[in-house]
Amino acid sequence: MTTVRLNPRLRGFVCIRCEKRYGVADFAEGCPDCLVASFPSSVVPFYEGRAEELSTPSSRFAARMPYNRWPDLGEGSTPVCTLDKLADEFGLEKLLLKCEFANPTGSHKDRMSAQFMARAVHIGARTVVAASSGNAGASIAAYAAATRIPCVIVTTPAISPAWHQAIKVTGARIEFVEDALARWRYIREKVAVDSWFSATNYLNPPVGSEPFGVEGYKALGLEIALDERCTAVDAIFVPAARGDLLWGIYRGYRELLDERAIAKMPALVAVEPFPRIEKVLSGADYRDHFEGRTRLSSIAGSTLTLQSVMAVRASGGTAVMTNDADVVTDQKRLGQNGYYLELSAAAAFTGLRKLLDNGQHRFRNPLLIATSHGYKNG
Repeated sequence: MTTVRLNPRLRGFVCIRCEKRYGVADFAEGCPDCLVASFPSSVVPFYEGRAEELSTPSSRFAARMPYNRWPDLGEGSTPVCTLDKLADEFGLEKLLLKCEFANPTGSHKDRMSAQFMARAVHIGARTVVAASSGNAGASIAAYAAATRIPCVIVTTPAISPAWHQAIKVTGARIEFVEDALARWRYIREKVAVDSWFSATNYLNPPVGSEPFGVEGYKALGLEIALDERCTAVDAIFVPAARGDLLWGIYRGYRELLDERAIAKMPALVAVEPFPRIEKVLSGADYRDHFEGRTRLSSIAGSTLTLQSVMAVRASGGTAVMTNDADVVTDQKRLGQNGYYLELSAAAAFTGLRKLLDNGQHRFRNPLLIATSHGYKNG
């Protein structure tokens, strides 16, 4: 039997919008008050006191997670690599790559899955479910298999064969629906009728993914902030859709800033395939739909969340739009430097290049989040 342990420092959850506090419970639909007010908003954990000591990446920051014992496949503590030739080409002091493809199922999603499945074990969930175009589905399915909890992944016929096989081999059930929004409708019904426990959002307009899980991404921000190779990082480029990863990185930096363990936070740059966050930063309502077509399936979709906008604004960051043709070109450029990334991951470099080419920002020490390797594109 998988052993999990709730962090004794965890005291509850707080809304990122209205700041109302709640006890330790499940808030898949975010803040209840904000939902009633038609302003869907995520909630995040809050803790009592400080961790006894500053956790290190080798501990995977257990003292700072909602569960300090969780289903463990070895996620986290991923490498930081340098792209020296590209740094020279663009006149940068250093260009870093955080290799999230080194996680067990090949993407950053494993950080979320570990904490989410800890919660699933703790509450005795009988079935877990996720809406996914690939990475999240493969990850949740793997962690569910490790805990022997039945898993259903809801996807569309557009899923790549590589992701389909990665999910299927775990024994998870795959349900196909006609489009991305239909996934949410399917899951919402199953949550209400059959009490399935969902790893991912099912509201429209959405909130972030399941809050225990999203907190797992905080470890990524902590890892980068405390890595001596990343001390000079002035911008972090994050492929983004609904912003779970953006928010987690922000949370890690914010926690260390509040403790005065670090002196500054890099600008968080949301990289997207068509304007969504970019439009909200210019005044659009975050609850709107923003239509666009893209091959970047991992960061596609017509919706965004309040958490993504807040992370960018609070860090002094920005959003940058890429286009598919440029990302395909940059995927090859990264490959010629030794790193074969999924298209959605390669978009981080395209976003950096676009800002540098336009002269809009003069970052000197950027870091790219390489969310997934390119073998999943097949």
